[in-house]
Amino acid sequence: MDFKRFMPVAAFFVLVSMTTIAQKQLTLHYDKPAANWEQTLPLGNGRLGMMPTSGITDDQITLNDITLWSGSPQDANNYDAYKKLPEITQLLLAGKNVEAQNLIDKDFVCKGPGSGGKQWGCFQTLGNLNLKFDYGNADASAYTNYHRRLSLNNAIATTSYKVGTTTYTREYFTSFSGDVDVIRLTADQPGKLNLSIAMDRKERSTTTTKGNTLQMQGRLDNGTDGNGMQYIANAKVKLSGGTLTADDNKLVIKNATSAIIYLSATTDFRDADFKTRMTQNLTSSMLKPYEQLKKEHIAKFQKLFNRVTLDLGKTDDSETTDQRLITFHNNPDADKLLPVLFYQFGRYLSISSTRVGLLPPNLQGLWANETHTPWNGDYHLDVNVQMNHFPVEVNNLSELNLPLVELVRGMVKNGERTAKAYYNADGWVAHVITNVWGWTEPGESASWGVTKAGSGWLCSNLWDHYAFTDDKAYLKSIYPILKGSAQFYNSILVKDPKSGYMVTAPSSSPENSFMMPDGSGRHASICIGATIDNQIMRELFANVINASETLGIDPDFRAQLKKRLTEIPPAGIISKDGRIQEWLEDYAETEPTHRHVSHLYGVYPASEITADGTPELAEAARKTLNVRGDDGPSWSIAYKLLFWARLHDGNRAYKLFHELMKPVTATGINYSAGGGIYPNLLSAGPPFQIDGNFGAEAGIAEMLIQSHEGYINLLPAIPDCWKAQGSVKGLKARGNFTVDITWKDGKVISYLITSPQAKKVKVKVNGKFEVINSHKSLS
Repeated sequence: MDFKRFMPVAAFFVLVSMTTIAQKQLTLHYDKPAANWEQTLPLGNGRLGMMPTSGITDDQITLNDITLWSGSPQDANNYDAYKKLPEITQLLLAGKNVEAQNLIDKDFVCKGPGSGGKQWGCFQTLGNLNLKFDYGNADASAYTNYHRRLSLNNAIATTSYKVGTTTYTREYFTSFSGDVDVIRLTADQPGKLNLSIAMDRKERSTTTTKGNTLQMQGRLDNGTDGNGMQYIANAKVKLSGGTLTADDNKLVIKNATSAIIYLSATTDFRDADFKTRMTQNLTSSMLKPYEQLKKEHIAKFQKLFNRVTLDLGKTDDSETTDQRLITFHNNPDADKLLPVLFYQFGRYLSISSTRVGLLPPNLQGLWANETHTPWNGDYHLDVNVQMNHFPVEVNNLSELNLPLVELVRGMVKNGERTAKAYYNADGWVAHVITNVWGWTEPGESASWGVTKAGSGWLCSNLWDHYAFTDDKAYLKSIYPILKGSAQFYNSILVKDPKSGYMVTAPSSSPENSFMMPDGSGRHASICIGATIDNQIMRELFANVINASETLGIDPDFRAQLKKRLTEIPPAGIISKDGRIQEWLEDYAETEPTHRHVSHLYGVYPASEITADGTPELAEAARKTLNVRGDDGPSWSIAYKLLFWARLHDGNRAYKLFHELMKPVTATGINYSAGGGIYPNLLSAGPPFQIDGNFGAEAGIAEMLIQSHEGYINLLPAIPDCWKAQGSVKGLKARGNFTVDITWKDGKVISYLITSPQAKKVKVKVNGKFEVINSHKSLS
């Protein structure tokens, strides 16, 4: 069989028929209303979001706008902090880590309350749209034939049920074409639709009716004078039959047969004319026939969603999704489709929570039901926002990386001030957390807030977009960002007299601590040369060298970085017990099963430690993961899944996927074990954090294709339970290649690699290397 050129005709038709079946089954479905928010189904168009409970008498629909933030820009830099840096460095080099940490807490963190303050702000819910139904003399509690669904194929949720002799149907979508929320309500008997429509928000809102328009508006707290971000939401209705009136700040529908609710919402984030835009969106959407608006919505969504199909075999999906989670947890081999559903749900969430020109998804994507979201619903830079973007390139959603690029671009000027204030350094830096206001300062506590891996790690995401697209114009646009980050790390290095390495000081491994080796029982987080810093610098310096050569610029700085790569610590140092050391010193961990595994950054997302290229370090990484354990919050489990996939252990990666998919209902904040999945397939820390969804989505792709070692590796970590047969179409590889694979009994039986221009590419197929010419893409 000629793997290099053509997919066999028979295999092609098998692929088409199998993936068509698989796509038809991409539905979440339930047989009862959502009892709480963690059971509701997420809808979004990259800006607006809504999550309906779809109750019989009450349908509470949580509303979101990804730009709705409290707080405001602030300068919390301590401009005298750099004066303390020599003393902090000397304490660390003398092994006085606790004393150095105390000094940092006193003089080297941000000014003010940091992320705990009102000016920091948080991502907030827009509020609720509340539908209350009246069934007259019919007994609503005796409803039958209830079905609630979310179709991932067309981004539409539906609900249907019967009360008395009447069947009621609801259809919800957040329009990708009209930029409004749309809800269509129908009864199959004339005049049987009766309900009221209201809007509310727990704070800082006013709801009124103007004619037959329902309006909610308000202004959030900016943390200073109270006059923060403004927002507005208007709802209007089209009726078939019956009457529409306004009463007591509600819209009341009586004796209708169908009703279409349109809701338009905007904020003044980067838009002084936001009220006009809200009105325009509402008016233009209502002018279109419903079916046309729906058709345009589906077409625009599917332009992104339909790029990738995955099939792992047929399965019985008659169980409701919440029950399937339970069944899968008891017997993961019995349901081949649930991993496909969860993978495509991740792609659905990426598309639904990201829009070019707006903000990247935050800790909650764009879905929140609180005015103060957990951890402020912000952007954590020590894995979380990066994990949100791990899957977009490989899963053929490359443009969804661009909002993150612009968020980072907007941080650079602030980061330059922070670099000078704390380190008297060149370039720019960001630490552990940021918000829409461009925060780059350290956090308010040394134990976690001074980790400065954030800026370098963000540059890894930015580089990935270039690596996958091969877009030289994009590379030129981000080069100043990459260079500025490299300048910062290059200019802060000090020589460790013990090891001779040039290291970062102060340093820390995100959110973790170690025991002091003096037997005192004390512990610290601050050190010199934490492993993650070394791995990030190695990756960043190499990428800037590459970019400088590609663009033909900065030869002197390129030479500096090449020299630095010989002076900084290696990607990993193996400890006495055979693991990768988390710190330059072989400290004892205070928590061996800590949720962060930051010292394996070199395994993923970087390629400093690889299964084929650095086998000794790869084995040390495996031992590290075995000690760390498989439990944790969902994002941590997903990250470990990614590590095992990169280490080519498909069965262990799948074990982590199974661990992640355990059903949970808890919503309280958890920092250690106990992650899982809510009934609506959103990942639980708990509480809900969307990074677990995105991390697992990326992990499934890494099990099927990898391209970080300079070649395309097909099925590098496929688990035994997926080997019988399967296919995937549309995955991306670095170099702007699109890859289709069909396999049987764990062996690739056909593959197709395309690119905008035909070119040579190295491929690993069934354990053997081949150099082939890619096919030129048809479009």
